Amino acid sequence: MKTLHLHLVSDSTGETIMAVSRACLVQFENAHPIEHIWSMIRTDRQLDKVLDGVKANPGLVLYTLVDTKLRDALEAGCRKLRVPFHAVLDPVLSALSRFLRKPAAHLPGRQHALDAEYFGRIEAMDYAMAHDDGQALHALDKADVVLVGVSRTSKTPTCLYLANRGIKAANVPVVPGVPLPAELDNIHHALVVGLTNDPSSLVHVRRNRLRMLNEERETTYVDPDAVKAEVVAARRMFTQRGWPVLDVSRRSIEETAAAILDLYNAFRAKKA
Repeated sequence: MKTLHLHLVSDSTGETIMAVSRACLVQFENAHPIEHIWSMIRTDRQLDKVLDGVKANPGLVLYTLVDTKLRDALEAGCRKLRVPFHAVLDPVLSALSRFLRKPAAHLPGRQHALDAEYFGRIEAMDYAMAHDDGQALHALDKADVVLVGVSRTSKTPTCLYLANRGIKAANVPVVPGVPLPAELDNIHHALVVGLTNDPSSLVHVRRNRLRMLNEERETTYVDPDAVKAEVVAARRMFTQRGWPVLDVSRRSIEETAAAILDLYNAFRAKKA
């Protein structure tokens, strides 16, 4: 296990550089980073504190500063301390600049401006929370996406992930022996997606869930034959209604959401 100090310097909230660095670090199994987050760095005095921190804990410096003066000062300080540094957004900005044939604006914090997209994500998150697990069925058609699936098919976390992308997502559970809500048959503007899972995987997930709740009783909820019949019946209902079906057995939340976004974009293109 290799421990490294990682200094993440940003003129905004630091979310972008943290996401980039963590996405890259997962490719190095033996790396153990100690993150030093330096956010909202916009003055010389603030930058001096950053360099003092780098001096105290030498390591790799990654930054997203766009102010030329601050960038030059940070790079000069890193050279003096003999630590490596890298501007993580520069390759993308350069590529976009060449493609668009215009220079970047170089406005600090521009990527986190409180614009319509930001408020759209907040609205989508509120919607997902209010329409979780079959709540507020009367407003289902105001969703962008409605997920329908048996218990433990990751409906809620997938909805929240989609909400973070600005997609209003509701979810409705499929309960054995209970008809689907009539509201699902009156949806005209939202994409409805059926989620299913491999029965054996579903039994495993459900057993783990019951253990977490200190519930050891054997019920049809975890009976292999009952679960298989439940999955088959749910898939039949989805197919009868013409809904696309996604098997989440071997998908992460991110992979499921990406597949749903592809379906949603195709759905919107067809509606246009």
